[in-house]
Amino acid sequence: MASAEVQDTFLIDSNVLIDVIHEDPKWMEWSASAIGDCLNRGKLAINPLIYAEVSVYFNSDRDIDSALPARLYERLELPYAAARSAAMAFHKYRKAGGTRTSLLPDFYIGAHAQWMNCTLVSRDSARYKTYFPKLKLISPKQK
Repeated sequence: MASAEVQDTFLIDSNVLIDVIHEDPKWMEWSASAIGDCLNRGKLAINPLIYAEVSVYFNSDRDIDSALPARLYERLELPYAAARSAAMAFHKYRKAGGTRTSLLPDFYIGAHAQWMNCTLVSRDSARYKTYFPKLKLISPKQK
């Protein structure tokens, strides 16, 4: 009996999705290519935070569900087990002098990807590398 092949799961960050939605002149090509490469290698996923951040660019639930169809983007639940990791990373960021106060969702996204052993696809690599060093990450090469 053949064993089933395990597919990688790629959590697609909202900044990458927004690049494609808005056809961002700087990032569209990289973001669309990254999504396509991930789809060829495994399955794409989003979570409620990513869905919420992207949803403001659409007029209705139907429009966003059309842009991010469930057949392509698995909807992952946010695990409570990742919440503390997110909060502790955010706390460490603030103690290190970080001044932004609206980053907790980003930390939760990083903690979620790490906890679920997903690869996070994001352009915000520096913060994720700093606070989630074990996180598998796909990001553009910074010049």
